[in-house]
Amino acid sequence: MLSFTTAKAQNHAFDFFDGTFNFSADSSIVVNSSPNASAETINSFYSEISKGNYQPIVSALTSYKEKYKLNDWIYYQLIRKTAEEISPKAENYSRYTLYKWFLLSKCGYDARLAVGNGQIIFYVRNDEDISDIPFFMINDKKYMCLNYHDYGKLFKQANTYKPVNILVPEAKNSFSYKVTRMPDFNPDRYVEKAIDFSYKQKVYHFKLKVNNDVKAIFANYPGVDFETYFNIPLSRETHSSLIPMLKDNLKGMEQKRGVDYLMRFTRYAFLYENDEENFGKEKRLSPEETLLTKYSDCDDRAALFFYLVKEIYNLPMVAILYPTHLTMAVSFDKPVKGDYLLYNGRRYAFCEPTPQATDLKIGQLSAQLKNVNYTIVYNYLPNK
Repeated sequence: MLSFTTAKAQNHAFDFFDGTFNFSADSSIVVNSSPNASAETINSFYSEISKGNYQPIVSALTSYKEKYKLNDWIYYQLIRKTAEEISPKAENYSRYTLYKWFLLSKCGYDARLAVGNGQIIFYVRNDEDISDIPFFMINDKKYMCLNYHDYGKLFKQANTYKPVNILVPEAKNSFSYKVTRMPDFNPDRYVEKAIDFSYKQKVYHFKLKVNNDVKAIFANYPGVDFETYFNIPLSRETHSSLIPMLKDNLKGMEQKRGVDYLMRFTRYAFLYENDEENFGKEKRLSPEETLLTKYSDCDDRAALFFYLVKEIYNLPMVAILYPTHLTMAVSFDKPVKGDYLLYNGRRYAFCEPTPQATDLKIGQLSAQLKNVNYTIVYNYLPNK
């Protein structure tokens, strides 16, 4: 294995949301590696790069994370772009993956590699409930696959891939998929999206600020648990274009009518299409993606409705999963008439945020669901 020695260090800079990430790559960490991954090439890569001056990149990454308060999933996007700068993905996918693994590990995350079928598979330790990507277990610890999407149908059964055991002293922390804070995007990246919504014979006009960079963040985001999914926030610009206007429209409305307004906004302001037709697979959209995307389904609307009610009224809510549908119920300060469920001693009135065959009111459940078994997948109780 050879090192490139054309320059002592090369400076790099790229835009990362509303900031610029700058780092210097010393020639000692620019390592050549075969595109055909094996345990031998991985060990050789690690041995070579570990002798190099990699600390400036790691320090730049960790400082940037702390400055912008990046969640792990957003931080991983930064590491991906950094690896791409050093070793372009299209030139040598294996080496690009090795850099991602090395940088993530040196930044403190327990990341692992496995090889098989001529492929290099990249995992990270995670203690959360993730449903739709491969994983393997080591000493009762779960490692989720970070590059499954790169192989798609070429990905084989998990036992095809053999872990490569390399001890990285810094790699101790588990990785979280929770996104509790969206990045501050460059305001110039936003565009206006007009939405018209009719309620009680009055038409309401919205000019949302939306940003296609949000799609990139969640392009390969896995199926997280409902609590994590429901609590993905809006970015600052999108929030400021929607929430104050909604609050202004709701002035003077009593609580039930205000929630009814939000329910019907979520139900009728956006076009419906199921995920198979829209994406060719199951994909949950974050609230901001639902505002951005032309079509959305019941999962997406439930998450958006939850976000709006939480942001404006902060009421207790439950998410109710049926075999083919997800809907919501809200616990009001004063009981409302109609269909409800009792959960942990609290009464929740059904609030359907997705278009149905009939125009359901608060406290009405679709007739097709009344005798169907369900599961409460998330119960939100405000800290009042």
